This record gives sequence, C-alpha cells and structure tokens, in this order.
Amino acid sequence: MKTRLAVLLGTAALLTACSPTTGQTGGTTAPITTREDIPAPAPVPTTAEAPPPPAPETCTVPNVVGLVHQTAQDTMQAAGLYMLREEDATGRGRLLVVDRNWTTTAQSVAAGEVVDCDTTITLSAKKIGE
Repeated sequence: MKTRLAVLLGTAALLTACSPTTGQTGGTTAPITTREDIPAPAPVPTTAEAPPPPAPETCTVPNVVGLVHQTAQDTMQAAGLYMLREEDATGRGRLLVVDRNWTTTAQSVAAGEVVDCDTTITLSAKKIGE
C-alpha cells in the first residue's frame, strides 16, 4: 500500500512539474502562439508588363592571324567572343595542347566583321617553326 501511494504521489508531482502553464518557480509562462495569432504577410505587388528581352549583343571580330595561339584566344575573348574552336592547320589532326607552342594561321570569320557574340569561330594554327 505504501509503495502504491508513493508511486501516485510521484506521478502527481511529475505531472505538476511538466504542466505547460507553470514553470520551475511556480509562475505562469507566456501563452503559446498559434497560426491565428500571426498576421498574414502583405501581398507582393506585381508589374503588368515583363521587361523586354535584351537586344542581341554583337561583337567585332579582331584580326588574330600571325599571333601565338594563346594570345589569339585571349584577344578573341577580350572582344567578347568565347565560342572558339581550334584546329591543326597542317591537316594532321593534332590537338593544340600547349597553345603557346602554336601560331594562328587563319580564322573562320574575317577580321572587322560584326557578328553575334555567340558565333562560333574556328582558329587554325600550326606549331611554331613549321
């Protein structure tokens, strides 16, 4: 009987300590905030018209024939042209691994021509000394 009474008193003490309205000091805690208590966010204004798409960008092709291949690529990129292909001008199909060892011999778009900046330009090159 004493054990059962001790368990009941212990349970009652635990339930009182875990009550959401009382803290450890016996005072009351702040009320729980519910969704209804939080104001709705203000609507975000929208514009009726979307901005116009940007105009296609054009670039002027520089003359890179006779330049070291790395310099030719740098010059094209400085002009806004990044879609560059390269090929072995001798027709042997070699890869231009070290660009500084090659000289640009031709370009697929003539110097001074105004093109869309996304135009692919092929640079032909041969090894220096060939």
